[in-house]
Amino acid sequence: MLPPKKTMRRYDVPGTARFITFSCYRRLRLFDNDCIKDRFVERFIEFAELKQITALAWVVMPEHVHMVLFPEPADALSPFLSSLKRSFSAEVLRRWRELEAAILPKLRDRNGDIHFWQLGGGYDRNVVGAELLEKVRYCHSNPITRGLVARSIDYRWSSARAYESLDALGPPIRFDLLPKSDRSLT
Repeated sequence: MLPPKKTMRRYDVPGTARFITFSCYRRLRLFDNDCIKDRFVERFIEFAELKQITALAWVVMPEHVHMVLFPEPADALSPFLSSLKRSFSAEVLRRWRELEAAILPKLRDRNGDIHFWQLGGGYDRNVVGAELLEKVRYCHSNPITRGLVARSIDYRWSSARAYESLDALGPPIRFDLLPKSDRSLT
């Protein structure tokens, strides 16, 4: 008998941002392909607008995603994440099945089901003030820490470029929702 599936608790606190992390199944590098990262960002933009989610920072890493979001209303986060993750993974897995991609056997669980996302939900924390700014910096520094780029603005799949007023992917950033800072958040 399998142990009960872990589920994450979300605390919807009005007026607070949320720091979210979710990972690929078994922490596999399912975002190594630039086209897959691009498609995820397109879907992120689409669902953020549809579900009234405001982006404050984000980054798509090879095997996980970090986001700092401001859901309006506060309980809009779960439907947003569910819609985004479900539709994106269905699209990618459908394509991989068509191609008979070599990665598919690694995505099977003990029951034979195929997963794109790690089971159990991920990480979700309400953040305000200095901690909010720290999480924005964390998102932007992640590609540097991992050795993917020398400067955060050199990594395309992040909001760091928007913070430097450069051409950027992703949904528009609502800078007015951030606490006043020295603006060196990249």
